[in-house]
Amino acid sequence: MGLFLNTLSPAMLYEEIAGSKYFVDKTEFISRVAERIGTSNKYLCLTRPRRFGKTVMANMLGAFFTKNGDSRRLFASLKVSKDKQLMQQMNQYNVIYIDFSRVGGDSSSYTGYIENIIAILKNDLHKAYPQVDYRVGGNVSEDLERITAATGERFIFIFDEWDAIFHTSFITEEDRKSYLLFLKDLLKDRAYVYLAYMTGVLPISKYTSGSELNTFAEYNMATMVMYSDVFGFTDSEVDVLFAKYLQATDRPQVTREGLRVWYDGYHTAAGELMYNPRSVVLALQNNQLYNYWTSSGPYDEIFYYIKNNVQAVREDLALMTAGERISVRIQEYAAMLLELNTKQQIFSAMVVYGLLTYDNGQVFIPNKEMEEAVRFDVCGHLR
Repeated sequence: MGLFLNTLSPAMLYEEIAGSKYFVDKTEFISRVAERIGTSNKYLCLTRPRRFGKTVMANMLGAFFTKNGDSRRLFASLKVSKDKQLMQQMNQYNVIYIDFSRVGGDSSSYTGYIENIIAILKNDLHKAYPQVDYRVGGNVSEDLERITAATGERFIFIFDEWDAIFHTSFITEEDRKSYLLFLKDLLKDRAYVYLAYMTGVLPISKYTSGSELNTFAEYNMATMVMYSDVFGFTDSEVDVLFAKYLQATDRPQVTREGLRVWYDGYHTAAGELMYNPRSVVLALQNNQLYNYWTSSGPYDEIFYYIKNNVQAVREDLALMTAGERISVRIQEYAAMLLELNTKQQIFSAMVVYGLLTYDNGQVFIPNKEMEEAVRFDVCGHLR
């Protein structure tokens, strides 16, 4: 067991979620990921707005697959337990799990950030496989190649918040390129990769210049149908949670219709409507409908463009707060840009971050929670 290799952290964190009052069982997703292990479709990236359960799902996968520990008790009462063949794969794999938003060390520069990741991973590997003849000065990918050559063992990579580095104040355009090349060297066309699962907010496919991460099949919420039911809460799931809330709360202040108005309205490419899961859970826990959405980092940068009315976006947002929809062609990669220069880029970034939603060629405000957030800034106030 190490900090990244076969760490117990995902299982411990997922157990906390699974034991909570307002838990939604989405373990059927495990089978859809497992079928990609060891195949030509083993590279998978799912991007969603913030607070849509990406980390919960990553922890779930890490807890299920990792060799370290026994997860039978954790998953025994969940939906995945009905798949007896899949359950035989539980705790059978080496898992390298990295949450890129929680890497310590020198966090004031890209070099310090990435060198800390490399040092931790190399240390984990060398401790787990001391019998391997490592080359002095070899990089992580070389170490992994040597391990696979010597032992035949392969690895599942689970990267949560893969894009966290892009939200830091010190990142430069050259740093971005270096980071993408680091991921390419670590993952692309490597025999030791059994599965590579990445999740985050920002897209990868249309940002990379060519072949850096083109092995990944990428699925976003706005334009890709597959996996559209996995992240966020559906109507039926919220119905179940609301029934639990009514049974557990002496003086309920939240209504079912209130949950819909405040937190529903995110359109998926499959035509479904999804609720923001974090806000639903907090509303039920706190017995109060409230704006639980908070902004920081790149979200403040988006509001800079609203404040300065770049491309007259404030007028369109004012129309949206009145219930109007605005026609625009979404470009998800725009959220990766250091500077947003057009209305299309600004609205595309707002969709990626969850401030707006997209359906049938139009963007609009999904619900009351986001209406309050957008209205606050349209009025000219600074966050």
